[in-house]
Amino acid sequence: MTVAKVEPLTTARSLRGPFDYLLPEELGEVGVGTVLRVPFGRRRLLGVVVDLAERSELPAERLAEPIEALEAGAPAELVRLGLWVAREYCSTPSRGLALVLPPGTGASGRTVRARLQLRARATDAGIAALEDGERLGTRQRAVLEALRGGELATAELAERCGADRAALRRLERRGLISTRSVTVRRRPSDRGVGSVAKPAALTAEQRAAVRRITASLDGGCGAASELLLHGVTGSGKTEVYLAAAEAALARGRGAIVLVPEIGLTPQAVARFRSRLGERVAVLHSALSAGERYDEWRRLRGGEADVCVGPRSAVFAPVADLGLIVIDEEHDASYKQEGDPCYDARHVARRRAADAAAVLVAGTATPRPETWIALPRVELPRRVDGSELPPVEVVDMRGADSRGGPLGRPTLDALEEVRRQRGKAIVLVNRRGFSPYVCCRSCGHHWGCPNCDVSLVVHRASGRLACHHCGHTESLPRSCPECGSVTLARAGAGTERIEELLAERLAPLPALRLDSDAAAGRGAHADILGRFEDAPCGVLVGTQMVGKGHDFPEVTLSVILDADATLRFPDFRAEERTFAMVAQLAGRSGRGPGGGRVIVQTLAPEAPSIALAAHHDAPGFLAGELERRRALRYPPFSHLIAINLAAEQEDRLEVVADRIAGLLRESVPAGTDVLGPASVFRLRGRQRRRLLLKAAEQAETVAAVREAVESLSAERALRGVALGVDVDPQ
Repeated sequence: MTVAKVEPLTTARSLRGPFDYLLPEELGEVGVGTVLRVPFGRRRLLGVVVDLAERSELPAERLAEPIEALEAGAPAELVRLGLWVAREYCSTPSRGLALVLPPGTGASGRTVRARLQLRARATDAGIAALEDGERLGTRQRAVLEALRGGELATAELAERCGADRAALRRLERRGLISTRSVTVRRRPSDRGVGSVAKPAALTAEQRAAVRRITASLDGGCGAASELLLHGVTGSGKTEVYLAAAEAALARGRGAIVLVPEIGLTPQAVARFRSRLGERVAVLHSALSAGERYDEWRRLRGGEADVCVGPRSAVFAPVADLGLIVIDEEHDASYKQEGDPCYDARHVARRRAADAAAVLVAGTATPRPETWIALPRVELPRRVDGSELPPVEVVDMRGADSRGGPLGRPTLDALEEVRRQRGKAIVLVNRRGFSPYVCCRSCGHHWGCPNCDVSLVVHRASGRLACHHCGHTESLPRSCPECGSVTLARAGAGTERIEELLAERLAPLPALRLDSDAAAGRGAHADILGRFEDAPCGVLVGTQMVGKGHDFPEVTLSVILDADATLRFPDFRAEERTFAMVAQLAGRSGRGPGGGRVIVQTLAPEAPSIALAAHHDAPGFLAGELERRRALRYPPFSHLIAINLAAEQEDRLEVVADRIAGLLRESVPAGTDVLGPASVFRLRGRQRRRLLLKAAEQAETVAAVREAVESLSAERALRGVALGVDVDPQ
């Protein structure tokens, strides 16, 4: 007999699989990765085959049989990867497997299928009927005349000739036409944004980088399978990725190219498709369900062998994987926020190792962890030979507050862009019009009823909004406490800066790019496309505007309140500030017009800002690694966060103390268990957090997993939501 070991697609932590099912012969071919519909108690669930065996610990008569097998499951190697993710990030097998299954596969069944199109063509008898004057109705003759030129979709025939399905069936019964169903691809929009230049001769540094990667693909003696491509902004890292992908394809192997943001995917896809054509597929969550499914099937079936996309593309079913590229590897968006909280960079390293593939991580601002872990290939100069733009740090501590959020040097530079009819990018890392509103008379401020945070002013929509739970309410006209109408709006967000620049720089158009403006499908690419197509203008936005865009006409980049990220209670605050300043600085001066950068800050002496102004990544990383070593932060330790939330605070306290006690008894020596500490209320739930600082990650993760599973088995977590975040970002 053949036994399938099946993990049911249910997220209950207390459920421990896999479960054995007896495979009948009539079910057809079943292997690891096949999706089965199985009886499970009184329910019918989908499950994934994770292994096959010749026998079970249970007698055959006690084993249930699957009800049916669904089409096209995941490859066996991705099933193993999904289960590894579940273990590594203390999640459930179901959640890990959901990452690798075809889009639209859920516990209740397959919700997305291939799109079929019915097409018709005229038979020889049909053409003869037209020519012989055979008796035909007016509509029938029109159909055959339309089909004389070749096969057409029945929907097009209905539109052109008014022929419904019944009319076509009558023609088919007479043998005058034949019909067939074909699979139609739902093709994603592939509008390119930014510069997509024709391939140019590689520089000496680029050629050296490609040789290193090619040697690794060939498995040369001493060739590293993981490389850090450290190149300044504008040094042509994308051309190296393209050459590396071409080298992998020439060797009969596939490639995955990861980009940090969905908004960067169209630009990356355009560049790769311009070089590699239809061998490139794209996967990201902004596609429709049907588009994702069709692109996944193209990769699974081998029609495409290069996948471009954000973090979830690391699970793309690329056969015989030879290369994984992680562009802008420093970006925090590679970390998944929901369970499982995987890091796509870590998953990529695991997948590359399993597939004997080469991993290339590229960035101008490497993370300290990557800087010391991977051998480096340097691209120290821009491809056009131009210098990196000069950076002017504007100290705002003595600025006149009546001048608003824009300092005098910034306004002068922007007005010069207007006079020159040029382009500029302005980054302010805060959405909305103002971060909060308060009453000048009594001090009352408007907070979210569900979260312990202030409501943000969004003047464009006339609402106050919580950026955590989505609560909104109308902008107040008076104070509910004292009735005063003297209300103050403090600070400046993207909406206010957009409004200020539209007024000061008219007729220069001002465009805004943040998660509010880019909320609709395709809006991100549309805004960037409008900025690219405009002869002049200024683009205002959050960190979205500083990520990977290539607009040669931009001659000025501005960062407002650059030290805001330094005030976050996060050991990575300096690293993120350095990356933000250096990356936005790189958007300027990519064309013949040159460029400059202005950084407004209240902390001009901060190492992250001062060294970014000199484009000195090695200098910053040396100091940052020294600081982290002294404080025992990654990469000199491993962090694991356990987040708990509940509506009842007393219940939350009991569970938090219980899990903290279990961990203090079970974690290996050298692991500190910090907390539980209170975290601000979110979406109506009280929250607690435990943080583990470990010398040995694997043993500590195992201890956390065992503690969580034991509490789940006891039903001790009832009423409490628990999430484990390994390597929190």
